[in-house]
Amino acid sequence: MPTITLIHADGREQALELAVGSTIMHAAVAAGIDGIVGQCGGSAMCATCHVYVPLDQVQAASLPDVSAVEDAMLDSTASERRKESRLSCQLQATDGIEGLVVQLPDSQL
Repeated sequence: MPTITLIHADGREQALELAVGSTIMHAAVAAGIDGIVGQCGGSAMCATCHVYVPLDQVQAASLPDVSAVEDAMLDSTASERRKESRLSCQLQATDGIEGLVVQLPDSQL
């Protein structure tokens, strides 16, 4: 099970273990992580699982490119959209994400 680090808006760090094949959003919601809502259940339809993943880490973890659907939803996030904005429901856990650091935005709603 890979482990990633979530950095909350207040700077607090929290480790999160993910089952391979799950998504960051599903694991965070199941663990009761404040800061990821996932209102649509992972369908890329609500943008309430918005996170920031540094671009160098995206490449190192072999995360998929932003799809057209994800790109459209990122335009409706509650917090600022940045180059490193992603929807955590679209980031599937693989062994390659071990050690990934993900920053949570100030707000999802």
